[in-house]
Amino acid sequence: MLRGLHHAAIICADYPRSRHFYVEVLGLRVIAEHYRAARRSHKLDLALPDGTQIELFSFPEPPERPSYPEARGLRHLAFVVDDVAACKAALEARGVPVEPVRVDEFTGKRFVFFADPDGLPLELYER
Repeated sequence: MLRGLHHAAIICADYPRSRHFYVEVLGLRVIAEHYRAARRSHKLDLALPDGTQIELFSFPEPPERPSYPEARGLRHLAFVVDDVAACKAALEARGVPVEPVRVDEFTGKRFVFFADPDGLPLELYER
């Protein structure tokens, strides 16, 4: 039945800032970009190398996330990487604060958390 994850949708507070973060800092490829005047909303479709997509939306005055990160609903997005330490260093070189590297107690894989410009928790998880 389910074959994979097609996309995750994110609503941001500051579209240019978030667009820069996801495209320039994280390096996601732009598939399409639209401004929907009737909704005063941007929609940016982004692709990861495996074909998974992120839809980045802006809406006028979206409410803030209720807590970090333990609110009901989506907890965080995790991206697979080949080398967590190298990716952590690359993010930090671009001014992105990154938590210390941790090891998953069940899989033995390394992972690390950081946040997008709106505080959405993001994770890098080693392949």
